[in-house]
Amino acid sequence: MKKILASAFALILSVALYAQSDNAVHNLFPTPTTEAIPYRIPAIAKSSNGRLVAVADYRFCRADIGYGHIDLHYRVSDDNGASWSDIQTLIAGDGQKVDNNPNLSLTAGYGDPCIVADRESNRILLICVCGYQTYFAATREYPNQVARMYSEDGGETWSKPEVITEQFYKPFDNAPMGPIQSMFIGSGRIHQSSIVKMGDYYRLYASMLARDKDNNFCNFVVYSDDFGGNWNILGGVESAPVPRGGDEPKTEELPDGSLLLSSRCGGGRLYNIFTFTNHAKAKGYWGECAFSGANNNGVTALGNSCNGEVLVLPVTRNCDGKDMFVALQSLPFGNGRSNVGIYYKELCSFDDYNYPVNFAKEWDGRLQITDKPSAYSTMIQQADGAIAFLYEEDTYRTSGGGYSIIYKRVTVDEITAGKYSYNPNVDRAQFVLDSLD
Repeated sequence: MKKILASAFALILSVALYAQSDNAVHNLFPTPTTEAIPYRIPAIAKSSNGRLVAVADYRFCRADIGYGHIDLHYRVSDDNGASWSDIQTLIAGDGQKVDNNPNLSLTAGYGDPCIVADRESNRILLICVCGYQTYFAATREYPNQVARMYSEDGGETWSKPEVITEQFYKPFDNAPMGPIQSMFIGSGRIHQSSIVKMGDYYRLYASMLARDKDNNFCNFVVYSDDFGGNWNILGGVESAPVPRGGDEPKTEELPDGSLLLSSRCGGGRLYNIFTFTNHAKAKGYWGECAFSGANNNGVTALGNSCNGEVLVLPVTRNCDGKDMFVALQSLPFGNGRSNVGIYYKELCSFDDYNYPVNFAKEWDGRLQITDKPSAYSTMIQQADGAIAFLYEEDTYRTSGGGYSIIYKRVTVDEITAGKYSYNPNVDRAQFVLDSLD
């Protein structure tokens, strides 16, 4: 009887919080007119002191990286998204092409940012594409370049960009599918493990889109145990978790400690899972890639292929007080790039996510965030437990090659209509299957 009463109280409290939640919305990077320099490609991180750092492309060239001048702009919030600093320039491109040589034009632009803040220090890592080379025209000789920048003070100042292209290309030079002709790390959020700490840092995982020698699009996951100083290929170069048909990918840990890859594709997402046999040594194996879409009641995109974000959070199911996890996946709901929202799926038992095919099917519901034309999105959990959702929206119905970048505060209760509430006290250790030794 006590458990029933407690569960009923939890449900009532959840509904009350759902009704009273703070729906803060801010247009962080506006593109107000067709003539305005447009914004694109949102990225976001939360620092160790709770600061939110939002980043986006500022596209003078009105197109992707490799077509000319692009800067990276950023804003920060120290009150869980209630207010934001003025727009600042993180790094400025110069738009210059040197002797028609992409390898000599590294400062032309900086775009497609992905970012992570260390949970135990003031360090923030940002990786982006740089230069004057497009993904589709790149070759091993003239690749699209990759740059790395750090902030050591929570986003107040940033280091000069350092080109680290060869860390990602060189391992594939003698691989079966190599050499790769072009690649970049999926924009948005780099994932920091909550399980594996090696030395001073918890491990980083980032997902990679590559174009192989036969012009196939494939995905890999890279990891770093020194906060982005050096990177390795998870599972090796011989086996791509998405061998063809993938696009911009994201990574996230599942409740048992395995690693999820979520890849953009037409009609929904492609998922694969890396099962660790030893976390500390990054040993394990990839499963078989699975499609999620309308045919298996998965995450469905109507007539579009679009970047989105995946996030797994500990929750309590309010109808019975059971602790578990919920997976979130964002993408446009509309026909084409419109109506961005967030799907959710209950991860109650191991059978919900033990194989990619099981994770991909039978998602439980969704919340539409906007009814306007909208595209890329990303999200991070805030210090207050809510979710900082950052997405592209054509707020002003412009047609100048970009979007406004919108921040919205949203809770698990809102996304799931009160079915689940965030619970930071869920014991994740009981779900992890393999040794960390």
